[in-house]
Amino acid sequence: MLEYLRNAADKPLAKVLMFILIFSFVGWGAAEWIFGGAARDTTLIHVGDADVSLQQFNNERSQQLASMSKEEQRASYTDPAKADALTKSVISKLTTNQLALNRAKDLGFVVSDKRIAEEIKTHPQFQVNGQFQPWLFDMVLQNSGLTEQDIANSLRGDILRNMALGATNVAMSVPQFAVDAAYNARYAKRAIKYSTVKFADYKVKDPTDEQLKTYYATHPVVVPETRSVSYVFVASDNSKPDAYDAGYKKMQEIEDMIISGDSMKTAADKHKAKYVKVAKVVRGEKSSDKVLNADLIAKLFAMESGTESELIELKDGFVIVRVDEVIAEHNAEFKDVKKTLVAGWKKGEQRKQAYEKANEKLIALKKGDTVRNLKDANVSRTEGAPLVVLNAAFAGKQGDNSIVEDGDAFYVVSVGKNTLPASDKAKKDSLRKELEKMSTHFIQEDYTRFLKQEYPVKINERNYDKFIAK
Repeated sequence: MLEYLRNAADKPLAKVLMFILIFSFVGWGAAEWIFGGAARDTTLIHVGDADVSLQQFNNERSQQLASMSKEEQRASYTDPAKADALTKSVISKLTTNQLALNRAKDLGFVVSDKRIAEEIKTHPQFQVNGQFQPWLFDMVLQNSGLTEQDIANSLRGDILRNMALGATNVAMSVPQFAVDAAYNARYAKRAIKYSTVKFADYKVKDPTDEQLKTYYATHPVVVPETRSVSYVFVASDNSKPDAYDAGYKKMQEIEDMIISGDSMKTAADKHKAKYVKVAKVVRGEKSSDKVLNADLIAKLFAMESGTESELIELKDGFVIVRVDEVIAEHNAEFKDVKKTLVAGWKKGEQRKQAYEKANEKLIALKKGDTVRNLKDANVSRTEGAPLVVLNAAFAGKQGDNSIVEDGDAFYVVSVGKNTLPASDKAKKDSLRKELEKMSTHFIQEDYTRFLKQEYPVKINERNYDKFIAK
């Protein structure tokens, strides 16, 4: 091909072919240079054949933050648990919305421009004394930075979602017998008798070494698997294309040196990167090292001793990690944990004695003999006795006798007569509304599960880790 072009450079056909080749190569390179980071994927969630972008995530997150109080907003930035809850809430709403839009599309639902215009005209935010005011509409556009098309798209999406999900929001009718049954179950009371046998009431002497060794044989102290690791880290603001490219290039050069046989420290020193050794990383535990997040620790425990990872991209840079040594999970030496075993052994001995006493009381109760410290109580599902006793009272039937355990004590329980509550219309009406909401919620959950089967949901882990994960 090239020889032909060389020999026929002056021919028209050759010139056309050369132009096409040159344009293709230059255009290919120019596109990357011109678009750079903009050409990169910004998808956060795949929902069927539709995508939810990072921009949509940021917009929805801003809207949810705006609806919070200042204290709630502050907690969302400072409390990791609250921040994680907000992220999950945003992703859940975006996913549900897109599932509904996918369904509306497949069902052939359409919202006309005329319908959108009517929605805008009747929206209270754009009215004064019930009349649409164009200047109010323009002011909202200017202040929000939105376009008419943005608002139209938002309204169209809301209408389509309501078309797809509207039927699931209708309150379900609950029959009267179900309300009565739930009311009686919730507010009924039971007469019971119960006696408490506390572990602490029984005194035991300190154990001998032989007793402790026997106890340790069945209650070993397990030292979890740990790893000593090292890593090279190149800091980079990966939200900025230029910084991303520079950081990625530097880390590639470091990776090439490591593959060629240089040590991680040598490669890091040459490129002025950060080199760190961490003596102990524990499986399932958070590391004090800020670079070693939960995902990286999970990767480390999937690697073998003496191996390095591939180049890993983080929000604030790039890292290559190495497992230097693996210390497998093992039982601690008896001499190292001897002192910590004493309390456990003593509680075990106290528990044995307490159970013997509780069993004596249970036998006496079944025979109809007198049982010391037996209390009479008329209990509801939430009041009148310790929770484990209440659970036993309502789990059994009249005449049942049992022993239940709760941390530091045994309870001997005898279930007596069941008393139905007096009818209360206000409580029943409230319970009916609660049951209707529960029924609606169950239907919505079932329908959402169906939609997820029709339109599988998948998180773009790369973008999630890079832009959202803490």
